[in-house]
Amino acid sequence: MLMSQQQHRVVQLDDVTRVALMITPPNVGTPIDQAREAISTIQDILKRQPVEMSLTKQTVFVRSADDIDAFRKLFKASYQDRVPATSFVIQPPCAGQALAIEAWALGGDGIEVRFPLPDLVTVTYDQLRWIYVAGITSPCDAACAYDEAKHSFGLLAQRLQHVGATFNDVCRIWLYQGGITEPQPGADGETIERYRELNRARADFFQQLESVGQINTSRHGHAFYPASTGIGMAGKGLTVSCLGLQTRREDVSLHPLENPRQTSAFDYARKYSPRSPLFSRAMAVKIGDHVTTWISGTASILDSETVHLGDVEKQTRQTIDNIQNLISGNNFRQHGLAGMGAELTDLAKVRVYVKHPRDYETCRAIVESRFGPVPAIYAVADVCRPDLLVEIEGVAFSDVTHSP
Repeated sequence: MLMSQQQHRVVQLDDVTRVALMITPPNVGTPIDQAREAISTIQDILKRQPVEMSLTKQTVFVRSADDIDAFRKLFKASYQDRVPATSFVIQPPCAGQALAIEAWALGGDGIEVRFPLPDLVTVTYDQLRWIYVAGITSPCDAACAYDEAKHSFGLLAQRLQHVGATFNDVCRIWLYQGGITEPQPGADGETIERYRELNRARADFFQQLESVGQINTSRHGHAFYPASTGIGMAGKGLTVSCLGLQTRREDVSLHPLENPRQTSAFDYARKYSPRSPLFSRAMAVKIGDHVTTWISGTASILDSETVHLGDVEKQTRQTIDNIQNLISGNNFRQHGLAGMGAELTDLAKVRVYVKHPRDYETCRAIVESRFGPVPAIYAVADVCRPDLLVEIEGVAFSDVTHSP
């Protein structure tokens, strides 16, 4: 099912061809030169596919916020009225490039791709409708992290409502927060980390949505939260995006996953955050005989404690161990999902967030030795705890195994 290339991976799911692209151009020329090289690479890869491909969503990791306007104009010139839903994240590529692009494309008969708003794309086929919202940013005059998050989550809900969806349809969220571990005045007058205030805003927002039936955080007697990444970025403010799925097909189901070796984030003690981070460790989406597992941002945590303090090599290995355990067939069985599960080789792409640029080569060597030739982007970013040195997220595609 997976066909690996250096910068992209092709995933064939029945009659639908998906391509995950992780493009980091050579660190040569001006930022615009590098952006043109990246776009040219994407277009060349998509032209070589056996079916016509549509680019639907992209995350652009940038070295400097000063380049974003020029990049945005270049995307508009390149894609015209079919610009994918785009998030610009100020996370410099680890090797010093001006940008790196993670993009998703798909193609096949009967696929309808619509662009109702500049930050909103819908993809419909086989009685499925995927919804991509990207590039939602907090207002410049927001007074604090709580207000930034409250406003941004509200905009996400508005975009979903624009296409007849709610947070009940959301399976994956990304949160990029400036100054993620920096202190700010809290609601009680004491100083508190910005990420903790983001968590408080998310919890309040979900509670508000639950009261009006736009999200159900408990299903079949278990907690049900989207998979999520909460990661730092340079600069200020908050940038958010999400992925949703709507369908009435009876062979489609969503399954939040927890790691038995980690305390669920939504059960963290108050010392980590007055309001717990409301997300699942992963979200498995079963569609017929295929499973797509969206892996949340994962770090070197056992139970609820950071382990291997100050050792990026051990933290990277522990992070990958956590991912391997999370997506394993044994963990799926413990969730009542026999016949489902994935291996590290089923990953279509990974993002690797490295706190210190000096750790990039060490981290990359371990990632490549454990994951193999999976397409990856390495970006410099603060993690949500000051003692965490690396965080990894990804998505795996696997098949359901039917017992005789």
